[in-house]
Amino acid sequence: MPGKDTAISLTHVLMVDDDIALTESLHRLLALDGFRLEAVHRAEEALPRVVEGRHAIVILDIMLPDGDGRQVLRRIRNASDVPVIMLTARGDDKDRIEGLEAGADDYLPKPFNPRELVARIRAILKRGRPRALPASTLKVGDLTVKNHTRQVLLGETTVEVTGAEFDILLLLVQSAGQIISREKLAKVALGRELGVFDRSIDNHVSNLRKKLGALPDGEERIRSVRGSGYTYTGELDSGTS
Repeated sequence: MPGKDTAISLTHVLMVDDDIALTESLHRLLALDGFRLEAVHRAEEALPRVVEGRHAIVILDIMLPDGDGRQVLRRIRNASDVPVIMLTARGDDKDRIEGLEAGADDYLPKPFNPRELVARIRAILKRGRPRALPASTLKVGDLTVKNHTRQVLLGETTVEVTGAEFDILLLLVQSAGQIISREKLAKVALGRELGVFDRSIDNHVSNLRKKLGALPDGEERIRSVRGSGYTYTGELDSGTS
């Protein structure tokens, strides 16, 4: 998590990638945009840096010389809610899906344009800033979503979700019973537009379905509406505040 000096920590980026030439190049490029990049090149070095709490975001390669980036991500998620962008092989849907399931907030296929990386970093950091919300607690049936603490409860049980998953669920619950387009969900949760073959939102929704399960009557909580988007089943509790 970011340290006490928020103004400084919001510029700190940790990159875990064994491509030294790439990390050195990005170090210079990100500096031009006001970011301070720290790079480590092995899986075993990642978690100790993360738990220091000095970095605003982590860029994590899925292929590391001493381990699988997805396993590293799971260990990070057990210790921190720091946003993570996963770097994956181009065109490998399996890697992207598994990265999102492990808790990544977004992914970027290699090779990538450094300007796109900067744009995604900025989008995620902007998304994480406090913003005005219409209600502090939202309830639909047995689901409770607490905006300001970013907590999700199913009955009395806390459900662990990633930052992107929370933002998607919050938007769906705020508009329970209404259809929200994938494009709108992407702009709110990922801070960017979807590409033609981008399945990020669908993968995040799939994760939410697994974590939340079906409604008590067996109906899906989050329904897909072909060609339109997604909707959360039910209506906001009148006691929502």
